[in-house]
Amino acid sequence: MRDVNQSVTSDFFLVGLFSHSRSPQLLFSLVAAMFIVGLLGNTVLLFLIYMDSRLHTPMYFMLSQLSLFDVGFPLVTIPKMASDFLQGEGSISFGGCAAQIFFLTLMGVAEGILLTLMSYDRYVAVCRPLQYPLLMRRQVCLLMVGCSWLAGVLNASIQTSVTLNFSYCASHIVDHFFCEVPALLKLSCADTSAYELALSISGVLILVLPLSLITTSYGHVLGAVLRMRSEEARNKAFTTCSSHITVVGLFYGAAVFVYMVPGAYHSPQQDNVASLFYGLVTPMLNPLIYSLRNREVRMALVKVLSRAGLRPK
Repeated sequence: MRDVNQSVTSDFFLVGLFSHSRSPQLLFSLVAAMFIVGLLGNTVLLFLIYMDSRLHTPMYFMLSQLSLFDVGFPLVTIPKMASDFLQGEGSISFGGCAAQIFFLTLMGVAEGILLTLMSYDRYVAVCRPLQYPLLMRRQVCLLMVGCSWLAGVLNASIQTSVTLNFSYCASHIVDHFFCEVPALLKLSCADTSAYELALSISGVLILVLPLSLITTSYGHVLGAVLRMRSEEARNKAFTTCSSHITVVGLFYGAAVFVYMVPGAYHSPQQDNVASLFYGLVTPMLNPLIYSLRNREVRMALVKVLSRAGLRPK
């Protein structure tokens, strides 16, 4: 009991992302720049979707939710990491650690489900266009997005409570730049093998099953696109879907490495890089992918700039 109480009241100490770098100032500047670019990009995308009535469609509604997750992901981790680096500290309270695990798990699960729903939206739009207004009506979209949030909350509640219920009676030094479940389990002095097995099984449901559904949806979409007679329609469908596939690859690639590959096959430094990739790099790239490869978003941006008198002549 004494050890358990100690684990509840003691702080954890984050090693940080820059401790293993030979040029920590340069790496910090790069991370800060990516954080700012990602935050601005997703905020602008959210603003454009809200302001332009032509973007009030199911696809862009889901894209706005994706941008919301991409704003939240870095905000949970990067400011804390930057503060620790600048102040030369790395402590995080038990409650702060719990909050990071909860919100990151919530958004990670919800985003995975949302990407699956976005692939379904493209499948209906391309393969069943006449049924699209019925299958993707507003009530259905709200229900699907609500379910993704609910699944994220339920999963985050379970993982946070179970992970932090273990006793951490040994070292409280987390070899990571934020509190993540695999990194914390390495510090527990209790037997976590059963829970790690449960995490692997849940990983199949959370990662592999949605990825399989996404692959199936885009497989049907690709077949339908290749059968299109209109080159313009084929190019538009291919451009939109390829943007989605790029985002899916970026997000799931890093997440599968962290949560599905056994810990013995990757080092803490590799975990840091993978977590930084899906927690910062992907949120920064998503708005660029959609804005640069999507004609509707570019037109909405031009329209807003024209109203503000900032459009180049």
